[in-house]
Amino acid sequence: MSDQLGMKVLDYSSAKNTILKDRWPNKKRLDPEVMNKVESIIEDVRKQGDSALVDFAQKFDGVKLSKDEISVEDEDIQRAYGKVSKAQVKAIKLVKKRVEAYQRRLLERVSFQYRANGVKIQSNTAPIRRLGCYVPGGEAAYPSSLVMTITPAKVAGVPEIVVCSPPRSGGDINPLILVAADVCGVNEIYRIGGAQAVAAMAYGTETVKPVDKLVGPGNRYVVAAKMLASQDLPIDIPAGPSEIVVLADESSDPLIAALDMVSQAEHVDGAAVLVTTSRKVAESVERELQKVIGIIPNRVMVAQNLSKNGCVVICRDNQEAVGFVNEFAPEHLEVLSADGWRIAEQIRSAGLVLVGNYTPVAASDYCFGTDHVLPTEGFSQVYSGLSVFDFVKRFNVVECSRRGLLKARRTVRVMAGSEGLNSHALAVEGRFRDA
Repeated sequence: MSDQLGMKVLDYSSAKNTILKDRWPNKKRLDPEVMNKVESIIEDVRKQGDSALVDFAQKFDGVKLSKDEISVEDEDIQRAYGKVSKAQVKAIKLVKKRVEAYQRRLLERVSFQYRANGVKIQSNTAPIRRLGCYVPGGEAAYPSSLVMTITPAKVAGVPEIVVCSPPRSGGDINPLILVAADVCGVNEIYRIGGAQAVAAMAYGTETVKPVDKLVGPGNRYVVAAKMLASQDLPIDIPAGPSEIVVLADESSDPLIAALDMVSQAEHVDGAAVLVTTSRKVAESVERELQKVIGIIPNRVMVAQNLSKNGCVVICRDNQEAVGFVNEFAPEHLEVLSADGWRIAEQIRSAGLVLVGNYTPVAASDYCFGTDHVLPTEGFSQVYSGLSVFDFVKRFNVVECSRRGLLKARRTVRVMAGSEGLNSHALAVEGRFRDA
């Protein structure tokens, strides 16, 4: 199989020695050449401010901007509404509504009171002050990524949200991005793309006030800039090219598996992996892949991605298949199996797990209510998908009764003495000086 597509077909041991070596934690370094270029861009922005942003817009985007045009004005946003359809606005609002509802429920779960041994603990949250979000733009725009990033921050209560997105050839930002930003309540929008946008948000310029945290997807230069800026302020999860693992058994529909692999392979450098215990399933999925690719308009890009980044892993049994998935730690995992939930319960590393024939990644990208900003390249081993938790600080408020402190008195005295911190013990003992 796979002669035409050129997809690799591997067993578990071969996959372990090849594709798993290219994922975290085995692959940790970014391209040093890219890092050096980005470091130079960041330094220029820090030293020259708006002037550097204007120069880089001309150099990288082919757009001549004045310093006054860096910021997007209200009139620009209103004009953008005239360039999009009512259906698009409605869809953006629905995506926002569904994500918002789920994120509110998440936030509710971390505010609670705990009482034990005379101690009352209130678990509280507070939003960060100012957020910077990078949104890829240009001729291809992804307003859904803006919604998925900004909505959890708004639910968290972040008061100031900044968006940077690259200008198109005419100098304007894609109108879908502007409309989505307006629908989501973004406070400031700037015509800045690439590593220079990250630098502007991280360190500030005459026009852009620095932020407290950076989020948002981007190309390798944007990712490198965020990694460098992370030395000075927090960033979100590492996000690379989109990827899917489809775990399918003989009860699965091979066409569904093929369609979902193709949907991810239409992203730039998108990766699609089929994991199965059945060579028959693998062959059936490949036949469907050939048919689907033959009828789609972007067949060349999809075929190239499947050939370069696609793979079939044939495992001996379900235990080995699940083991591979947990080691691969995919961004998206689709489980197409009669035992879907049982398998899902064994997954320990995945950005998002989707179970059953009617739960495609394509729909989760937009309107299930889950967030599609997810860790890639194996980072779901240690990171979770973006959520309201990324935009709040958690802290506790504690009150202890006299009786409760009496119960803890001896333990404090023993621990403080063990660590040579005698004044810690004194701070407790002094409260019982009349006892």
